[in-house]
Amino acid sequence: MKNQWIEFFYGRVTVRVSGKGLERFINVLIRNGLHVWNVKRHGTETITFKMRLQDALRIRKFARKSECTISFLQRNGAPFLLRRLLKNSGFLIGAATFLLLIFLLSNVIWGIEIKGAKPATEYQIRKELDKMGVKIGKVQFFVDNVEGIQRKLTNNIGALTWVGVELKGTTYHLQVVEKNDPQKPEVLSPQNLIAKKKAIIVKMFIEEGQKAVDIHDHVEAGQLLVSGAFGQEESPKLVAAKGEVWGETWYKSHVELPLVSNFKVYNGKEKQKHSLLLWNMKVPIWGFGKPEFREYETEENTHKIHFLKWELPISYVNTTLREREEITRTYSVKQAEEIALEMAKKEIKSHLDEDAIIKDEKILHKANENGKVILDIHFKIIENIAVGQPISKETPE
Repeated sequence: MKNQWIEFFYGRVTVRVSGKGLERFINVLIRNGLHVWNVKRHGTETITFKMRLQDALRIRKFARKSECTISFLQRNGAPFLLRRLLKNSGFLIGAATFLLLIFLLSNVIWGIEIKGAKPATEYQIRKELDKMGVKIGKVQFFVDNVEGIQRKLTNNIGALTWVGVELKGTTYHLQVVEKNDPQKPEVLSPQNLIAKKKAIIVKMFIEEGQKAVDIHDHVEAGQLLVSGAFGQEESPKLVAAKGEVWGETWYKSHVELPLVSNFKVYNGKEKQKHSLLLWNMKVPIWGFGKPEFREYETEENTHKIHFLKWELPISYVNTTLREREEITRTYSVKQAEEIALEMAKKEIKSHLDEDAIIKDEKILHKANENGKVILDIHFKIIENIAVGQPISKETPE
């Protein structure tokens, strides 16, 4: 079997020899290193045999010195097969080009369908998809996978609660759930407005109800600010008190900030690797070897490969290796104090309503211990301290 494959690779020829002295002619060929096999006699003056193509090119000079005539009956093997293929190269190239074109078109984005989104939100989504390169006509290999698209859309569009991304063939299907900020229902039941924390009243705006305090009054948490009861005590008229009562409140914040800190950042250097995932075996096709940098993070994007409507057991994997380096950040004491104060302000604002105002801040305690700046800060805040408290109407006995 091994010899048959070798002979097929080199090419073999069936030769017919006619004339006298056939045995002598065969012996001459063998003495000169020409290999022949399957020698068969056909009558008294004709034989056939097989030999390699490269030997068949030399046989004529031996035939001229003998009384024999030769002819070639069959030609087979790799060289002749290749010649036939080259004759039909136009057809082969056309077929290969057609299959390649079908393969490429099967992995191009031809549709993006978005369901569950309002027109304004759908416009935002399509605009964000364009920024990511997810657009009709783009090859799927060069865009993020569905998990990456879903993550970026959720992070970049505030109107989305959730978005599901699914790739079916050549079309991306997006199912969207938008945020529904419920409107605060109008309070129809009777209520008072009371203070949610201790404060000094600085301004008031009352829409409905009877105020129980005035500007510059000092109030405690839970104290009545605006009453929803009018008229006689025996049979008062109850309404839903509405309005804003702004008071000066106080907060304390404790912040510690190291003067020297180490953290890791990307420096912009990266290496790309490309490979094919055949079932569970990864075959590298570009970007061989280890990266030049020592510390790095790896991000992989896997894209399924399709042919027409079928998903092939082959995936294209794009691996990005990003170099990271350790940075040492050093602050002077003054810089650290300024940054710590800003950090404290941000922390305070995160617990306040959007319309609250920081009126003043005062550093109560400042220290530099164990390589850290330590601040204790007192803040004065102007905020709306009024909250509703339902009035329960008692039934007279």
